[in-house]
Amino acid sequence: MLKLSYFQIKNSREPMTVVDADLDFGKDFYERAKNLVIEVKQAHVSGQLFYDEPFVTANYQVKADLVVPSSRSLAPVSLQQQFSFVENYSDHEPTQEEKEMGLFIIPLADDDIDVQKAVEDNILLNIPTTVLTKEEEEEDVYPEGQGWEVVSEAEFAEEKKDKVNPAFAQLQGLLDQMKAEEDSSKEESDKDKNNNKKD
Repeated sequence: MLKLSYFQIKNSREPMTVVDADLDFGKDFYERAKNLVIEVKQAHVSGQLFYDEPFVTANYQVKADLVVPSSRSLAPVSLQQQFSFVENYSDHEPTQEEKEMGLFIIPLADDDIDVQKAVEDNILLNIPTTVLTKEEEEEDVYPEGQGWEVVSEAEFAEEKKDKVNPAFAQLQGLLDQMKAEEDSSKEESDKDKNNNKKD
C-alpha cells in the first residue's frame, strides 16, 4: 500500500513532495470492485503534494490498463484510463468556513495519506457506465438466451409503443361504454323534453 505522512509533508522544507509509483491491487480492492473490474493489468500514479495552510493538497495523475465487464453482456473488455484528480487533506474536521470553500477535503484519522486508496476509488469512479466489446460496438450485437434477449432502448420504446396494455384496453372499453350509455340517456332525456313541450 502506498501511504505518505501528512506531517512530514506539512513540515518539509521542500516546496513539494513528489510521488511516482506503480501500484499493486490486492484482494480488498477486487472484493469491493467485483462487479466493476475483472483485472488491473497495470496502474501508475504520479503526483505532487504540498502544504497550503490549512491543507495538504495533492494533484495526482493516473494511467491504468484494466479489464472490465461489458455493460451489455459481461464479456471482458480492455479499458485504458488516463485521468487526474485533486484531493485536500486535513488533520482536523473541516470547519463550516472551510467546507464553504468548495474543496474536496478529507479529514485524516491519523498521519497517513492513503494514496493507494485514493487511486483505487478514482479508478472505479472513472469507469464509463457503458463499456462494450468491439463486436457489440461495431455490429450492435445484443446477448440472448432461451426465452430471453437484451434489446436496445430504442427497440424497447418502439415495442412498448406498439403494444397496448390489456388493463388500459379494458379501461378504455369501459369508458367508451359509459360514454355511450351517457349519450343514450341524454338522447332519451331530450326526447322526453321535446314531447312534453308538444303536449
